[in-house]
Amino acid sequence: MAFVFETNPKCFSLISLVLFASIACNASKSPPPDPTPTSWPPQFHSILFINNSNSGVLQKADLWYDWPNGRNFNIIQHQLGKLVYDLEWNNGTSYYYTLDSNKECKVLHFPVGILTPNWLDGAKYLGQRYMDKFLCNVWEKVDFIWYYEDVVSKRPVSWTFFSGMTEHVMTFEVGKVLEDSKWQAPSYCFNNEGRKHHPLLQSLASAADFHVRFMRGVSDVSMAS
Repeated sequence: MAFVFETNPKCFSLISLVLFASIACNASKSPPPDPTPTSWPPQFHSILFINNSNSGVLQKADLWYDWPNGRNFNIIQHQLGKLVYDLEWNNGTSYYYTLDSNKECKVLHFPVGILTPNWLDGAKYLGQRYMDKFLCNVWEKVDFIWYYEDVVSKRPVSWTFFSGMTEHVMTFEVGKVLEDSKWQAPSYCFNNEGRKHHPLLQSLASAADFHVRFMRGVSDVSMAS
């Protein structure tokens, strides 16, 4: 037995019109814009674990970022080694010193100040990847730094320099500020007493000089764009 189905031409035309409209609507939708990195809060404290895949050097750092007061402080403990203070000011001056009996200090001058909160503006979006078990949005800035931000919380998780040094964010305390008395470089940074550099401090300052110049240059590019 054969079954014959009659199709109503008006019904068929209506279905075709709906399907066409749906396809056209989907085709006209532009892809969503790439996410942009969250600006740093004006003030925060963060504990970082730092690993250099090329040298194998391990460090722990307390980072105090204080944009309103134009200052940035990295207190860096080298594994089984020196505790080094890296104090940066927005006038381009940086002090690298120890507080031990050696009274070491090195002063550096840069053409630009500390990183701005929006220093990642203009970074190239690379998509989503896992870092330290967090799903992150990832950006790259001027082939120098790769920045990982947690998709959910928008907090930084890690950043990696082209040199192989990776900084892992262990804590991120927004609004926490170091007391003013801690921001004063020791007196021997301002006379010859502290200018007899220990070789290790000299090498640490040179390495920091290299990264800081690039980082501040990256920030300078953001401000100009």
